[in-house]
Amino acid sequence: MANKVAYIGIGRMGGPMAMHLAKAGYDVAVHDVVMSKAEAFVAEHGGRLANTASEAAEGAVYVATCVGGDAESQDVTQGDTGVFRSMPKGSVFVDHNTMTAQAAEQTADTATTLGIHYMDAPVLGAEELANAGELAVMMGGSEEGAAKAKAYLAAYSRTVEHIGPSGHGQLTKMVNQILISATMQGLAEGVVFARGSGLDLDKTFSLLSKGSAQSWWFDHRIQRMIDGELDPVDGGIDSLMTHLGLCLNEARRFGVALPISALIAQFNSAVHSRGRGSWESPALMTLWDERYFAMTPDDATTPDEERE
Repeated sequence: MANKVAYIGIGRMGGPMAMHLAKAGYDVAVHDVVMSKAEAFVAEHGGRLANTASEAAEGAVYVATCVGGDAESQDVTQGDTGVFRSMPKGSVFVDHNTMTAQAAEQTADTATTLGIHYMDAPVLGAEELANAGELAVMMGGSEEGAAKAKAYLAAYSRTVEHIGPSGHGQLTKMVNQILISATMQGLAEGVVFARGSGLDLDKTFSLLSKGSAQSWWFDHRIQRMIDGELDPVDGGIDSLMTHLGLCLNEARRFGVALPISALIAQFNSAVHSRGRGSWESPALMTLWDERYFAMTPDDATTPDEERE
């Protein structure tokens, strides 16, 4: 029983996390509302296919999920087929969803009455780091729950930190989103300025990558921004819009001003309104990069002058 775990939500992030659990030797049950995803996972990585979240969690000492926000987390945990209906006392539920701190606090209260350790545990790192098993995880919840969860999280994470009580994992993720949104804004403006001023972009950004402007986003996204080859199905713009909305709502709750984040949220909203909400987050640059001015939502990502 010690090796029986479950993962709910076999998407672009959840799938790799579940994969690493399977590779670590755990007996993994998987479920996804799109059953074909779970079926494909079992075919490739083994494990057990579950028809519902509750079925996947039966007898599991560790259950994790990555499915969406407040509503999705509520359904997975406390819905008609939610995991809280079948998880044994003393087990740990790790919620990798990005949602409000209040929802995490409320779910933790419900879990406590059932004898379940609920940890709100959003992750840092894009799909590349999920695939590599090198995510960073920040947990809110009890110390006992954190201690139990760490051994399983080690299968797909490079860094695991117990931040504080319930909700603090989500609040820490919001700080991260504030920081990366500002970074993305700077990268977008930097590329547009460098191109508009006639600089050699490859030489310029190769040099800058070796100085204080370097960041993970610089290293992994700047070339696509230079080349104008942005992923149109990554969903980063809409995701960042959602996350910044969470930040601004929590800021109002705590009476904190986030003026720059509010402005950047509007810029991302403008990208969405132009039909590019499904694009990756560097698509923020399309608001100011003239290569994209004539493009329609149905156009390919390649700039006008490079298309035949």
